[in-house]
Amino acid sequence: MTRAPALFIGHGSPMNAIEDNDFARGWAAVTKRFPKPRAIVVVSAHWVTEGVRVTSNAHPRTIHDFGRSFPQALFDVQYPAPGDPDLARSITRRLSTYGAQLDETWGLDHGTWSILVHMYPGADIPVLQVSLDARRDPQQHYEIGRALAALRDENILVLASGNIVHNLRAFFTNDQSGKTVAQAFESYIDDAVLKSDHTAIVNYKQHPAAGEAAPDWDHFTPVIYGLAFHRDGEQPELFNRHVSTGISMTSIAYGLAA
Repeated sequence: MTRAPALFIGHGSPMNAIEDNDFARGWAAVTKRFPKPRAIVVVSAHWVTEGVRVTSNAHPRTIHDFGRSFPQALFDVQYPAPGDPDLARSITRRLSTYGAQLDETWGLDHGTWSILVHMYPGADIPVLQVSLDARRDPQQHYEIGRALAALRDENILVLASGNIVHNLRAFFTNDQSGKTVAQAFESYIDDAVLKSDHTAIVNYKQHPAAGEAAPDWDHFTPVIYGLAFHRDGEQPELFNRHVSTGISMTSIAYGLAA
């Protein structure tokens, strides 16, 4: 049996898709540490719904879900990975307690493909997305993630995509006071990850810096999924560790080969 790892990826700007930088190289490097998965299931910050949804398209489209201020080269990127309708149906059954339903209206948003173009540039692995249900609280999101964790035993890579720190106002204004807040919150989360204190992370809003460092629940919640994907006894590994004003690129892995 091949157990796939579990990943939380700090995805940052869509521009990372077309840039050769340390983050992109870090995403590519991590794939060298485990066998090629048979499928990839992604929980992205950029797909928020009322109710849990699972993409069931045989050929999911590449969604360019960002403004026209970005260069045409970014809009030209396509990630033509296949879907897997049978796996989508299996996932909805696993998540039946949460009322999961199939969805053919969505595809692969940039929280997914901007990472995968570096991890698996051949786009030859089936990719599905599971949405963030806006009606759920952090503990319920954690429980959904735990239900998805069993997919790993079928050599399916479960991947959550968001950011530990995500405050675009602070990022675009380059407010240096925001960097201090970001670093304080990042340190709190990093320490909790390394100590496997998942309760502290599920209750992240109790941290005094959370309101400024992580005001966007949709970008932080994938962190909770990434932790929920772990299996007992696995030690977390942090990589791409970087925090700046308004954005953290830090990523988390479970189950990587040494």
